[in-house]
Parts: sequence; C-alpha cells; structure tokens
Amino acid sequence: MQLEGALKDFLLEESQENLEKVMEEGSRLVNYFARLYGGKNFQEDLVQSGFEGLLKAVKKFDHRRGVSFATYASHCIMGEIRHHLRRESKYYRPGCLTDLQSRVDRVIEERLKEGEELPTTGELAEILNVKEEGVIQVMQAGMVSLDEINWSEIKHQRHENFRLPIEDRLLLEESLDNLSSFQHKVIDLLFFQDLTQMEVAARLGISQRKVSRLKVKILKEMEKNLGELQPEY
Repeated sequence: MQLEGALKDFLLEESQENLEKVMEEGSRLVNYFARLYGGKNFQEDLVQSGFEGLLKAVKKFDHRRGVSFATYASHCIMGEIRHHLRRESKYYRPGCLTDLQSRVDRVIEERLKEGEELPTTGELAEILNVKEEGVIQVMQAGMVSLDEINWSEIKHQRHENFRLPIEDRLLLEESLDNLSSFQHKVIDLLFFQDLTQMEVAARLGISQRKVSRLKVKILKEMEKNLGELQPEY
C-alpha cells in the first residue's frame, strides 16, 4: 500500500490499525531524512523525531491546499528532525560546512516545492561539488565532534573558476580561527571588506604603518598554521 492510499484509508476510518499503516508507509521518508541528517550511524532519536513529524502531518494535512500528502509529510518530517538537531547540536561547525548543510536544505525544499523525487546522496554530491562520502561527513557536523569527522572525504569533485575547493576553504577557515579576535578583524577588513590600509587604520585607530606590519605578521602566521594543518586532511 502506498502512503497516499494509507492516508485515504485513515481519513475514512481513523482507527489505530489504519494509523499504523500510514506510519509504516511513511517510514521510507523518515529513514531517508534520518540517514541524510545523521549519517551512516544515524541516531534513533532522529528516527523518533521523524515519526513525530509524520504524525503531525497526518493530523494537520489538508488536501484542499493542492499539495500531496507525501510532499507535506516530507516537510513535517524534515522540520522535526532539523528542530531536534538544532536543540541537540553541541559541537562546533565550521562555517563552510554550515553553508553546505543549508544548501542541502534548500535543494530538498526546492525538490519538494516542485513535487519532484527527493535527491539521492549522489545527486546532492553533484550539486554541492563534494564527493558523495563527503556529503555524509558534512551532514554530521554539529552532531559529532570534529575529531569524529573524516575530513579526508570532504573534497571537491571538479574545479570551479573563482571558487576555492571545499578542502581549501576548511583549511583557510581553521587557520583564521587560530587568530586572535583583533587579528581576525584586521584580515576581515583588508580581504573580506576590501578596505585600504589607510581605511583600516582609521577604523581601528592605529597608523597605516602599523596596519602594514600587522598584515605581514598575520599572513605569515596563517601560512604557518596552514602548513601545520595540511597533513590532517
């Protein structure tokens, strides 16, 4: 029995037996999102959250909205799992991994909006330009410590003009994280906000010569940090 048919039977007769059939038919969606957001060894808590989302979908679904139940249920399941992750996430996530996770969310939401099939891990990997195993590692960020992530798998598939590969962005971000807050501010103003040394000096209340010396010193420190970090990837 398909999910839509199981829901129809439940709406005709709201029995426990028919509800269990809906849960059974919807388990594929629950497991899809639990595996996507939890990795290979996804937690039972994610599955539980997914079924809570499915149950909410059953209770709140309105066919007059012109959306299939499978699409609506997917939104509810994904929402509950993401809510659980936000609540339970206790580990640091590098910014570029957070960005990739957000891109995964957007791809899925777009597929649901268009009524298309949910993307496989391979399709997500192609869209994100990350190796397939890398997608699994990316989605675990925040739920496990950084030591438990296999960084060697998070690599790009193809070269993109004017864009650093994901592994280089990770290195750069970690190198920046090793700077002091003041050093980070100097780099941000010079290279991310594109201010001149004179403008940075005025912003920070120091001389242009001081900014120049800081720039050289910080870049040397970042180069040293990158050299130390490189073997880990």
